[in-house]
Amino acid sequence: MNIKTLGAVAAVALLAACSNQTPPAATTAATPVGIVPGSQEDLVANVGDRVFYDFDKSGLRADAKTTLDKQAAWLAKYGSVNVQVAGNCDERGTEEYNLALGNRRATAAASYLKAKGVPAARLTTISYGKDRPTAQGSNEQAWAQNRNAITSVR
Repeated sequence: MNIKTLGAVAAVALLAACSNQTPPAATTAATPVGIVPGSQEDLVANVGDRVFYDFDKSGLRADAKTTLDKQAAWLAKYGSVNVQVAGNCDERGTEEYNLALGNRRATAAASYLKAKGVPAARLTTISYGKDRPTAQGSNEQAWAQNRNAITSVR
């Protein structure tokens, strides 16, 4: 009789171990698997690393300010992270003109971040003019993607 009782207890224990209940969900912020918090990948995935400009302009659009607000909050969260803001242009215009315009774009984005509390010592700017397009093509769709300022973790 002891063997039957022991067998029944073992069967119940096995059934309990095989239940299909899932463990409670984690309550931490959702970060995609493999992304290191405070990394370039984290910035791109959770905040956005670039803002866009209108043709021949360096003034910040409303959508750019929204992205830069998120970047400023992200930089406040990761106080040891330094970034570089790179200004870019589409292929139209001379090399000299586009380098100057790219500089104005990078400076506009960096100045906005500084105004939102990011220390100047954590920011650098550079202009690539038209030398580093992110989209290939000679049409408005490609040009719109290439008129940007990209924030990169350094």
